[in-house]
Order: sequence, then C-alpha cells, then structure tokens
Amino acid sequence: MKRFVDNRFGLLVLVVVSLAAMYGIAYATEPAVTPAQPPGPRKVPVESVTAVCPGTKGEQVNVYLPGTLNGEAMENGKPYVTKGPGGLEAGYLTRVTAGAGRGLAGVRCTEPAPETWLVGPGPANADVRLHLTNADKAPALADVQVYAAEGRISSDAGLGLELAPGEHREIDLKTLAPSADIMAVSVTTTFGRVAVAARATLETGGVDWLPAAAPPATRVVVPGVPGGGGLRRLLVATPGEADTVVQIKAVSKDAEYAMKGRETLDVPAGSVTALDITTGVAGSAAALVLTSQTPIVAGLIATGTGDRPDVAFTAGTPSLALGSAVARNTTGSHLLLTALGTQPGKVRVQVVPGKGPASPPYDVDIPAGRTKAVPLKARGDFAVVVTPVSGEVYGGRLVEERRRTGVLLTMQPLAPARLFTLLPPMTDTYNVVVP
Repeated sequence: MKRFVDNRFGLLVLVVVSLAAMYGIAYATEPAVTPAQPPGPRKVPVESVTAVCPGTKGEQVNVYLPGTLNGEAMENGKPYVTKGPGGLEAGYLTRVTAGAGRGLAGVRCTEPAPETWLVGPGPANADVRLHLTNADKAPALADVQVYAAEGRISSDAGLGLELAPGEHREIDLKTLAPSADIMAVSVTTTFGRVAVAARATLETGGVDWLPAAAPPATRVVVPGVPGGGGLRRLLVATPGEADTVVQIKAVSKDAEYAMKGRETLDVPAGSVTALDITTGVAGSAAALVLTSQTPIVAGLIATGTGDRPDVAFTAGTPSLALGSAVARNTTGSHLLLTALGTQPGKVRVQVVPGKGPASPPYDVDIPAGRTKAVPLKARGDFAVVVTPVSGEVYGGRLVEERRRTGVLLTMQPLAPARLFTLLPPMTDTYNVVVP
C-alpha cells in the first residue's frame, strides 16, 4: 500500500476513485426533481359586460342578471345595447306564423369580440343579413371574409369597413358572395370593438339567427342537434392553406359511434363542405365530435317537418366548464346535454322566471358518451342557468312549437357564461415591445 501511495499515478487514481464514489452516492440518494408544470390559464371573474342585440322593433329583450330576469321592449329597430356586471345575459325570441318570415328565431346578445365566426346557408339559397355594431365611443375598423364551397371569395367590399362610434351597419351578404350556397363568415376587428350577428331566411322557408361558432380548432364539438324528423346538414370550413380530412363521431342518447358512410369528410383548403347526416343520427338528439389535423370551424343546419318547415342552426361551442345561461326561453324549451369522455357528466339547472322567485336548482346526470334531452317545465318567459358539477359536458337549448302546417323551432348552443373568463399565462418577455 505504501508503494502504491508513493506512486504519484496511484495517488491520482485513488483520488479519482474516491470522488467518483462520493458523487455516485450523492446521485443515488438525491431526491427526484419534479419538472415544473407549465402555467395554465387562470379563471378570473368578469367585472363588466356589454351585450348587443340586433334590433327588431316591438320585440321584448330579456335581460338576466344572477337571480333576476327583466324584460325590456325595443321601441325601434336600432340595436339594443345593455351593460352590467359579470353574469349578464340578454336575448330575445321572435315568433311569426305566416308569410315569408314564418318561424321561431332566437338570438343571444353578443359581446364585441376581436374575431367572430358564423357558419350557415349562403346567399344563393337564403337571404342572409350580417349586422355589425360599434357600441363604443371610439371608431372601429373591421374586415368581413366569406368562405364558400368553391373556396375563399375575395372581395374588397368587405375589407376595411369603418364604423363610427355607436354606428350599426346591415350588410346583405349577396353583395359579397352572391353564388355561395353554403358559407363560413369571419369578421375580424382591426381596431375598436364590433358586435356581430346574422339572420338567415331560407328560400324554401324558415328563419333564424346564426349563433357564433367556436374559433378554428383541431377538435370541435357541435352540440344540440335536435331529434325528430327533418334534414340535418353538417357544414365544416377549413380557413387554412392545407386540405384536411375530418373525423366525425356522433353522440346520441344510446351510443357514441362513427356514422356509417360518414366517418370522415374531406375539406379542401380555404373552403366549406356540407355533409347530410340525417340518416346518420336517425332522428335522435345528438352532438357531433369533429377532429382534424388542421383547424376547422363547424355548424349545422336543422329543418323541421310539415308543409312549411322551419329552420334552426347550431355551431361548435366550448364545454360548460364556465357555466352558461340563456336569457329568453318559453314553453316548449329543452336542454340537449352531452357528456364526452369516460366519466359521466352532471350539471345543475335553475329556471328563473320573469315574475316570482326562482325555482330551486336541480341536478341532471348525463351518462358518459351519451346525449340527454331535458324538458324545461316552466311557462311564460324565463331564463335558464346551467352550472357545471362534474365531467366534460356540452349543450344546447332547443325551442319547439308544433303547428298544423309544420314544426317551428330554434336552437342556441350553450355559450360560456359571462361570470368568469380564462386568462392565458403571462410571462416576462421583451417580445411584447419588440416590433
């Protein structure tokens, strides 16, 4: 050993071996380090809401605030603007039983947004009127872009639309895309704030407002497909520069399944494609789950039955994670609720009448991978509030009225309530000030 220590190379080896042993022991006994999870969006309360309804002279707008419901008449045809604290909802229903505008039509008063998507019939088959409202005291500038079956329709007439403070503009979409039989419309606000709505009256009969569709995403859920007879037509738009193949699943009251012969849909880049799913859902209330490699926007056209069928629209919408409320409902209203994933869903439902105290809330259980129709047992005008309890749940509100000449109907997807919003994570970066 002495000879080994006296050897300078032996001493070096001994030191190296000792250090290696020490580091080996330290490494073996070091506690595992859990990698930091990337920050997710924060749920924060909404402090104030501005809601804008396109005007219809003489109709009543229902304005809901948590626990209360009030009706206010629109004295003229100008847009109705209401402002209030978080949780405010507003909307109205129109009911016409004769003439070209026969049908039930429901609209949710929308908030001004930087971008709004609408999906529905085109001007070749319907009278489609786009309503743009600048409810602020500052000017706004917006671009309107139309996508049709033949692709994106370039028109300078829809670009750089200036709206003065408080200005409302109604645009006949025939002036932008006269030959489109189906369409997706994007309204992008360059600066300022613009609220968007659109009303479609089919040449074959029926009228309703187009609900705002969820922005382009690779997974889109279209809830609230009504049961019963009539046509069901799915519309899918791919606003990007690449073609895509969309995988489609239906979720009905009995099963979650791929519709035979309609498992996929090819959608060319920058265009809209329609798919008849009438026999695929077989008259059952349902939701559609669409997935693709590139972002898509989706909606659905549903027609009623009878000699003079009405029409209703639904569209892709987020889940009920933030809750939802519909301010204007009436006799014949139903909730169509769908639970996705492997876990059952549960929501809490409360009816708030225009007169008298609110009804006690009650829970609704939805089996996993199923759609459930829930009749709303209330008379007159009322609001309905849906609060999430568990599971991944999507929904829509359907109003039906059966008449001798045909069923009147209107749909409204359950959009996120305005009580809370999700803020994306904030990070310290110079990129926000770098041009």
